[in-house]
Amino acid sequence: MKTTKLLPALLAMALLVCTACEARRAPSAGTPEAGGESAAREYPNPRPKPNFLLTDTEGRPFPFRDSTEGSMTLLFFGYTHCPDVCPVHMANIAAALHKLPDNVARQVKVVFVTTDPERDTPQVIRAWLDHFDKRFIGLTGTQAEVDSAQVAMRLPPAYREDIPGAPYQVGHSAHVIAFTKDGMARFALPFGTRQSEWAQEIPRLVAYPGQP
Repeated sequence: MKTTKLLPALLAMALLVCTACEARRAPSAGTPEAGGESAAREYPNPRPKPNFLLTDTEGRPFPFRDSTEGSMTLLFFGYTHCPDVCPVHMANIAAALHKLPDNVARQVKVVFVTTDPERDTPQVIRAWLDHFDKRFIGLTGTQAEVDSAQVAMRLPPAYREDIPGAPYQVGHSAHVIAFTKDGMARFALPFGTRQSEWAQEIPRLVAYPGQP
């Protein structure tokens, strides 16, 4: 495999190390019905859900905090042309949700924000997400708006990498941010979290201690 093909994964993993370094692996005792060590990494200092404004795939304004209020929310910044991290995350989350009872799955909102608005039109995002789960929410905006949303989450803005003779790629954060129902970002789930781990973590996050 050419080195250039490895760069997206390496860049994403490097960003994961940088942006999730403040998160520590959550002890199993910290979540209800614990069945072993959690795959989620707990933020030592939880932070409130920002209310950045983007546009959904139907062209409607989507104020993030207000539109996800009361739900356990999984937020991921990626792009549809991503060769590895993005489709793996979406596929694993979707597979886990499909296995869970409906009364658990319906308490979860999965929000995908494109880091490549130039290519990811609303139609492209919707078609891509529908391959995984039609309930997934896709958001876009101007590049400045998308960058601002990442900064609001204390993530380094994604950046374009031009590759001679090939479509450009985008380096972006590789972890999913989990907000509990009180609107606090409490956990990060890294690339490499397996379907079985998602199936275990989602009910824990939905029933996070103290949540209604």
